[in-house]
Amino acid sequence: MSVPIPHLDDRRFQDLVDDAKRMVMRRCPEWTDHNVSDPGVTLIETFAFMTDQLLYRVNQVPDRLYLTFLRMLGFGLTAPTAARAAVTFWLSAPASTPMVLPAATSVATRSGDGLEPVVFSTVREVALPAARLEHLLTLESARGALVPREEHLRLDIDFEAFGEGRPASGDALLLGLSEPAPRCLVRLDFECTVQGIGVDPDRPPLVWEAWDGVGWRECPVHEDTTGGLNRPGRVVLQLPDRHEASVLESRSAGWIRAVVVSAGEGVPGYSSSPMITALSAGVVGATVPAVHAEVIEDDVLGQTEGTPGQRLALSRAPVLFNVSEPVLETSGEDGWERWERVEHFADSGPGDRHYVLDPTTGTVCFGPMLREPDGSTRQHGAVPVRDAQVVMRSYATGGGRRGNVAAGAIETLTSAVPFVTDVGNLEPSVGGMDGESLADLRERAPMLLRTRDRAVTAEDFEVLARQAAPEVARVRCLPAGSSGVPAGSVRLLVVPAPPGGTRVRFEHLVPPEPVLERIAAYLEPRRLLGTRVSIEPPLYRAVTVIARVRARRGADTGQVHDDVSAALYGFLDPIEGGPEGTGWPFGRPVQTGDLYARLHAVAGVDLVEEIKLYSANPVTGARGEPTERLELDPSSLVFSYEHHIKVEETR
Repeated sequence: MSVPIPHLDDRRFQDLVDDAKRMVMRRCPEWTDHNVSDPGVTLIETFAFMTDQLLYRVNQVPDRLYLTFLRMLGFGLTAPTAARAAVTFWLSAPASTPMVLPAATSVATRSGDGLEPVVFSTVREVALPAARLEHLLTLESARGALVPREEHLRLDIDFEAFGEGRPASGDALLLGLSEPAPRCLVRLDFECTVQGIGVDPDRPPLVWEAWDGVGWRECPVHEDTTGGLNRPGRVVLQLPDRHEASVLESRSAGWIRAVVVSAGEGVPGYSSSPMITALSAGVVGATVPAVHAEVIEDDVLGQTEGTPGQRLALSRAPVLFNVSEPVLETSGEDGWERWERVEHFADSGPGDRHYVLDPTTGTVCFGPMLREPDGSTRQHGAVPVRDAQVVMRSYATGGGRRGNVAAGAIETLTSAVPFVTDVGNLEPSVGGMDGESLADLRERAPMLLRTRDRAVTAEDFEVLARQAAPEVARVRCLPAGSSGVPAGSVRLLVVPAPPGGTRVRFEHLVPPEPVLERIAAYLEPRRLLGTRVSIEPPLYRAVTVIARVRARRGADTGQVHDDVSAALYGFLDPIEGGPEGTGWPFGRPVQTGDLYARLHAVAGVDLVEEIKLYSANPVTGARGEPTERLELDPSSLVFSYEHHIKVEETR
């Protein structure tokens, strides 16, 4: 049971004014004008305002003491996490010489309407080779024969892209680049002499793949103006992170290929093989992982005093440990000395060059000297020599929800990179979360005091999982005996944060594998011996609502339609929906009664005529039978899938 914290003085401005006026009536009865226009009342209100401010500060004492106690126990605010995005850099022309996109290259969203741009930095260096087309083969799967085609290109002789006869599934055109080009964008320019060979140019039965050293991996197609090699044009491919050289027909190259696949139902296939007259290849860009962060280099913190426990502040905060590890150095007689960041000084000895960094405030702390029970002192961590220069060589700052930007929002290059003319993100950025608030810390601290960094109860698992991956949106632990969880096991359900600027879709709700692995690694030393932990996403149930509503007389039906749609998508949202607006509760059934109440509250709606509720398959789009109540398993969450709304005018 929580103990209420009383206000030391609960009087406010108006209470003070009223008390002063009552005292004036008793002490100075001749003062009869108590209106706000009286100069004396003005003085009373002035002093009441000043006293109210003083009382406000006094009432902060309980909260300040509470936070001070938390700090003494080692609790601190959790820093924000940075959103991540794949940023594509486009060159002005195919690379003629090798070039490098350096790490920490900055890109940003466009500023405007008073909004600051959101800055992203690349996390690794990417090499763009001057790769060219060096080898060319065709594969006829029926015969299993690889046919060289280099001479055809050299002599400008037309050849069948997939061999003689009608192309069959498995036939392929193999292109050997002079060197591998991992993470790069490769443009293939085709000249074709035969047109109209039967395929749908928007849906050709063709898949592009690249060799990654183990097998063939599919390559996303950025652009295809050839209609499936059906007319002159170009194909722009995104090569995978791994693209390695291999030997085919005594030819060593970085291989990519176009493979004929079975046409789907109702989709025409090739009636004859495309005829290729000319073909060239070149690297025109690269796609690089980037984070919503800025990398600060050579930040001078100041000079040391040679005393234990000295604190120095970084110029920027918060610090993002999950983006890059800060590098701290101090000057000395033998040059620069590197220090190691630790979580605490409990295990640090007098000679250990350790420091603690508060990621929220950006405060660097060197080791303290503590008194032992026998009266002696012990130094926890080394102390820098006096007048040493302290420099943080590099660290990352940024993060927060504002980094979850929509696809195409990143479009400005803020670092100078030669020959790069355009940047962009084809997918939304995901994973950005704001730092912890004081209210959240007040809720978390008692839980941590009970758990003592051990996963025992279901609540322990949830708290520790959020510590391991603060960027996830929700965590739910199902203990043994609930929802089919066997004895001696727990089931941890993880819901990732959706990307910004888009409605939540099914693909947004699958947590990345690295996040699940990080949570598992964090819980492994903290779980009870013998407890088996299963970490996975919830069982999602797609819900489709068909609603017919009547708009109020004179209301804009288009606006009513949009508002009703927003209400449905917002209510049936696994992250921010539900009755409390904190995410749809696990296992809570969906009922038409709740939907009627929600839609009746929409401005402009006069009457909700009809609501039909369906369970939907997000993969096939098939809907089940209409129902009044959709039951959910305790491990299930709902999400919206293609609601249909009809708005009728009131006559």
